[in-house]
Amino acid sequence: MNALDFARLQFGITTIFHFLFVPMTIGLTAWVALCETRWYRTRDEIYLRMTRYWGKFMLISVAIGVVTGIVMEFQFGMNWSLYSRYVGDIFGSPLAMEGLIAFFLESTFVGVWIFGWDRISPKLHVVSAWLVAIGTTLSAYFILVANSWMQHPVGYKIDPKTHHAYLTNIFAVLFNPTAWLAYPHVIFAAFTTAALLVVGISAWQLYRKRHVEIFSRSAKMALPIGLVAVILSGIFGDGQGRLLEQEQPMKMAAAEALYNTSDHACFSLFATASFTAHPKRLSADVCIPDLESLIATLNPNGTVKGMNQINAAEQKKYGPGNYMPPVGVTYWSFRLMVGAGILMFLLAFVGVVASRRPGWLERMPRWFYVSALVGVFLPIIANWSGWIFTEVGRQPWVVFGLLKTSQANSPDVSLASIVISLAAYVLLYGFLITVGARLFIREIKRGPSDDPPGPDGEQSEGSRPDLLLAY
Repeated sequence: MNALDFARLQFGITTIFHFLFVPMTIGLTAWVALCETRWYRTRDEIYLRMTRYWGKFMLISVAIGVVTGIVMEFQFGMNWSLYSRYVGDIFGSPLAMEGLIAFFLESTFVGVWIFGWDRISPKLHVVSAWLVAIGTTLSAYFILVANSWMQHPVGYKIDPKTHHAYLTNIFAVLFNPTAWLAYPHVIFAAFTTAALLVVGISAWQLYRKRHVEIFSRSAKMALPIGLVAVILSGIFGDGQGRLLEQEQPMKMAAAEALYNTSDHACFSLFATASFTAHPKRLSADVCIPDLESLIATLNPNGTVKGMNQINAAEQKKYGPGNYMPPVGVTYWSFRLMVGAGILMFLLAFVGVVASRRPGWLERMPRWFYVSALVGVFLPIIANWSGWIFTEVGRQPWVVFGLLKTSQANSPDVSLASIVISLAAYVLLYGFLITVGARLFIREIKRGPSDDPPGPDGEQSEGSRPDLLLAY
């Protein structure tokens, strides 16, 4: 492995670490705002205790997400300087908007939310909760706009002297059709992540008969949210796939390990053969006839392009080279994403239907308890594998059709420097995740405060601060 390989590995590892907390933060901020809104409208103490309890997990996620995100941005200048020079005029614009608009909104009002209990009116406190949620979702939008430009460059020109891309139309970048499908897909995936986290923790507490009223109500609220969110995320994900058939057909062909164009392409369920050969179909492939053509073209007889034909066309367009991504990684990450999505749907659907029976959650069977705990990790698997599919499937391009990954790294950064910094990042991120996991586990075991807040959000004298930041 050379410096480029380690630079790619470093960015991938740091992104995976960061993306553990991003969807959780987006979903939990909206969930906490919803709980507090229910309290404000009903003045039911249970909703207030839910707000303050789930708020602890939100704050832990926000804190670690911010730290890991800052480290990621440093890499554009350290390991990817040629990329930054080439697209900095465009890529920097949505990132600047994210920092100046979304991050400041989120960070300002999360402080108001933490320290505003008993200092501002309940109505303003609810507003601050929603402004935090809006800030996190806006932040995701601007980040996805930047990433979508890498997937589908628009609103730019190439300077004939410097051969760098420069911005010509910011609105084309902001309203990139790729972003407008990726954004709701990611946001609803984040809502699913938070919903299944709430369901999993609630199931653990209910199985042990702890704070039954709080956690049964939490689960009853979160299950339908998770069900609707995973369905909508899948719908927008399907829309992304159809768009990719036009914009990045190689990625979708690699997702199916389809090497040659087919009129009746079958949907591959499982493959055990090597991905290095170039057969019409993998010899050990188990697939559903005509389904891939139906998914890609809405016609079971539709034509789906194969990687060999797409590669030949791209060689004519971009010059000699291999334009196929790592097929094995693209193929299996796509299946992990889809498979996890199906399991999340089944879990949420069964939970919604079963919870309609009076007292079912309070007498939760062991199989659902185990399923709910496993369900906490399903969104993480889906989020990670979806990101890997999106980024690895675009290779060899870092900006599709404009800049290859091999042309984007910092030429003067040595292999030793990258290896040392990679080791440092892994240790740092490992420490942060350990701290975050310990805080999560501690709050799960501790549960909601036994000394609940009063009707106006005030705690009785001598009680411990319910939102004490322990990190």
